Amino acid sequence: MNWLIENGTFLTQDPERPVVRGWLAVRGDRIAGLGEGEAPQDVRSVARERVDGKDLLFLPGLVNTHGHAAMTLLRGYADDLKLQEWLNHYIWPMEARLTDDDVYWGTLLAAAEMIRTGTTAFADMYFFMDRAAEAVETSGMRASLCRGIIGLGSEAEWREKVADGIRFAREWHGKADGRIRAMLGPHAPYTCPPPVLEKVIEAAHELGLPIHIHMSETAAEVEQNVRDYGVRPAEHLDRVGVFTRPTLLAHAVHLTDGEIALLAERGAAVSHNPVSNLKLASGIARVPDMLRAGVTVTLGTDSVASNNNLDLFEEIKLTAMLHKGVTGDPTVLPAGQVLRMATVDGARVLGMEDTGMLKEGWKADLIALRMDRTHFVPRTDFVSHAVYAACGADVEHVWVDGRQLMRGRELLTLDEERIRHEVQHRFERLLRG
Repeated sequence: MNWLIENGTFLTQDPERPVVRGWLAVRGDRIAGLGEGEAPQDVRSVARERVDGKDLLFLPGLVNTHGHAAMTLLRGYADDLKLQEWLNHYIWPMEARLTDDDVYWGTLLAAAEMIRTGTTAFADMYFFMDRAAEAVETSGMRASLCRGIIGLGSEAEWREKVADGIRFAREWHGKADGRIRAMLGPHAPYTCPPPVLEKVIEAAHELGLPIHIHMSETAAEVEQNVRDYGVRPAEHLDRVGVFTRPTLLAHAVHLTDGEIALLAERGAAVSHNPVSNLKLASGIARVPDMLRAGVTVTLGTDSVASNNNLDLFEEIKLTAMLHKGVTGDPTVLPAGQVLRMATVDGARVLGMEDTGMLKEGWKADLIALRMDRTHFVPRTDFVSHAVYAACGADVEHVWVDGRQLMRGRELLTLDEERIRHEVQHRFERLLRG
């Protein structure tokens, strides 16, 4: 289908022309053209549908690089707790009761929330991932998925989980017209002993897939790693061989200068989750130092059980402001850099090479924010407005692969009312035990 946006303002993320006031044309799943002023007659003549971009600010869809989507089922269930207490006494016991249908409906709720707040692609690590993938396929979103592997328990148990992660990756990588990609997901160094990691690394090489793993989220985790293995987590993962594959590290809060240099040398990327890290009092990652060293840093929400929403605009604003406050430097992490972290950098880390910019030939994944609101006036710096003033509720339209997923705040691919009902019903069942 050919369609055309006219009279729009576009934040392209393309350094050659970052802001375009004019038109954008889509053919199939790709951006066919983008230009200033009025679209040429030959573009207008083939457009089957036109979108009036007046009072709309168009951006590439946001990319959430770390989360556990189905944990929408546990939103607000356990708050104001330390991470290990939160996991051991509340989250993991509740998760043990989840069924595959629970994961399906929880992921659908997450998809609805992300679409509503402008996220078009996300990374997810959980279990019953076939059902999560089905939910992604239904929603029309783009995702990089992995079966979370916890290597505790018997050898037979962890081998079964690794095998399931490999099977899932083989079956789903490239599905949903290419919108679903797979990764391999060992949970963390403290839950995956070296034999587990070695098996995952072997499979990642065989399948040509990246690895997604939590690392150095808390100081206690780092201390345990030193006790168990004699080195800090980054060096431990390097010795085991994790960084021989492209690696996405969730959190990376507690790093030394040497560890940052090691990640840069190995090409490992980081998903910065500031809201979750602050809520769990895990600490504040050294994002400016990582960026200066050449580490690619992206943005994620983590799960709603520790956030408690999936509005990536909150992560964008907090990232830009938090590190100014911590460093005492108002010039650190300027708005444009943070917006790149949430779009093209995140897409690249998830292996979505032609996503994250509004550029001819790239995927037509884009969102539109309403600017006819008080917090967008006066219209001065649109990048500044997107980072410091906007919120998820400003998102009016969403497209992925050229297909519209939300029009005028109405979801087009998901039955939101039924999803809300199902998740509430399932949470009540979980509480009953």
